[in-house]
Amino acid sequence: MPAVTLVDVFTHDGRGGNPCPVIADARDLDAVAMRAVAGRYGHESGFALPAEDAAHDLRLRFFVPNHEMEMCAHATIGALWVLAREGRLSGETVRIATASGSVTGFVAPRADGQWTVEITQPAGRVTPLAPEPEAAVLAAFGLNRNALADRPIHNAVTSRVKTLVPMRDQTALNALAPDQVAVEAACTRIGSTGLYPYAVLDRDARTFEARQFPRSSGYPEDAATGIAAAALAFGLLQDGLIAPDDRPIRIFQGRAMDRLSEIRVRLGFADGRAIGCLLAGDVALAEVHQAQA
Repeated sequence: MPAVTLVDVFTHDGRGGNPCPVIADARDLDAVAMRAVAGRYGHESGFALPAEDAAHDLRLRFFVPNHEMEMCAHATIGALWVLAREGRLSGETVRIATASGSVTGFVAPRADGQWTVEITQPAGRVTPLAPEPEAAVLAAFGLNRNALADRPIHNAVTSRVKTLVPMRDQTALNALAPDQVAVEAACTRIGSTGLYPYAVLDRDARTFEARQFPRSSGYPEDAATGIAAAALAFGLLQDGLIAPDDRPIRIFQGRAMDRLSEIRVRLGFADGRAIGCLLAGDVALAEVHQAQA
């Protein structure tokens, strides 16, 4: 088994973040072995492979304990950070092939010996839920509509569909205790890969807090979910909670898990139209498990 580097991605003040096992050279692993790594660690894991065409510099695969994922933002950022740490990147701009399409990473050294990593995501699509599917989401949380803020529940997508649920405040958000079976049923009903309830912390400062309850990853909650944060940024734009500019949006996640994390999103515009975004976050090394003989 190749070496596994465990990193925390989207940390806040050096703590929290989403744990992510990364294998920087996964050429000798098949899908069964990759899924076994994810199962052993209990977290979504990233596997770096040589590119299969001239349009990309490398290929990434992602597995949770239950199955393969098309794209994972925190594992992409974590993998690029590990590859930079090991001197495996040929430049600061990295073209990455994933099962959901091409992603560009930007990796820059910092004065403290760490690296700043940003990755691209495409423009989001945001669709309000109709009353019947909305009821399935509310049932998963054991809530009625009056418990939410007066904004729509949206399905929003950049790489994967996430369901944005507007909570009245941070306290209500962190009191949620959904039934996992009901979450999976609701997500299946509405074509979503996870419920992403959120609250406004400071609208002027563009700070928000969220939680992620995935459909069927093999664990009930995520400490930090970049794909969902990107989807939320486009939902906030559609609902008029942020101005249409490229100032950073800060999304906190994981407080209820005692792993407070911070995800940064910058929307990009051309001729007044949102054309995509950049996801960024800090990474911390947790431990390295050396290759087994």
